[in-house]
Amino acid sequence: MTREQISLGDLTFDVDVDGPADGPVVVLLHGFPHSRRSWTEVAPLLHDAGLRTVAPDQRGYSDGARPADVADYALPLLAGDVLGILDRLEIESAHVVGHDWGAAVAWYLGAKHPARVRSLVALAIPHLDAYQHAFRVDEEQQHGSQYVEMLMASGSAEQFLADDSAQLRAWFAQAGEGVLTHEQVERYVRKHSDPGVLDAALNWYRANNLLGEPFGFGTVPVPTTFVWSPTDTAVSRLSVTKTEEHVTGRYRLVTLPETSHWQPQQAPEAVAAEIVRLAEAEQGVGR
Repeated sequence: MTREQISLGDLTFDVDVDGPADGPVVVLLHGFPHSRRSWTEVAPLLHDAGLRTVAPDQRGYSDGARPADVADYALPLLAGDVLGILDRLEIESAHVVGHDWGAAVAWYLGAKHPARVRSLVALAIPHLDAYQHAFRVDEEQQHGSQYVEMLMASGSAEQFLADDSAQLRAWFAQAGEGVLTHEQVERYVRKHSDPGVLDAALNWYRANNLLGEPFGFGTVPVPTTFVWSPTDTAVSRLSVTKTEEHVTGRYRLVTLPETSHWQPQQAPEAVAAEIVRLAEAEQGVGR
């Protein structure tokens, strides 16, 4: 594995690049409250299938890419970081995979920059236009979104980190006993306990109000797979079913009934299989 430091203007990103040098590229975009290490269990399976992976610590998570202003975390800028990293690595287009907020960035790229996206796999979070529609009309989604305002609040980072990060640990524990290993939880607690990391991560919520004005991403024309878990209370069934209406490319919905929101950690084999399946369909990987 190569640990790259990729500079885009004043920002420098920590990026793991691994897998066959001539393999089709998969960009792996982590969510909250994770880091590029959320793909630790998934990436080796992709390498075995002949894929090359690019996994950055995104804006706010990389020590050299942590601007102070909330406005610096708007989705167009987050997506621009991914495009800039691809440019620096001289990658014209890639298979894009995202989990949680990483999925939001992936949906944005698929809708706004489809020429750079060979295929799209979104984990846990539906197309944000579908999500916001459901929030406006669906009681289940309104209930599932109650946590968002808490995360957007001033001082929320301090609350999460008080008493040896007790509230942050509880955030992971609510997924259920045994869902995440102790090592996985500590991996992310250590990361977000570093100065400024958690507050920057929460700026993703503050700059991109999921409960506010519609994003208006538009449709996604690239081949797309959406992976969701019915036990994930943050996402309603309506937001899942409405997502297909926002994809004009070939679309596949995959349901993982035995997993929670933490799919890359809890079901790496299933997640990797869906990434490989879509990549193979597009360019014959592994054949």
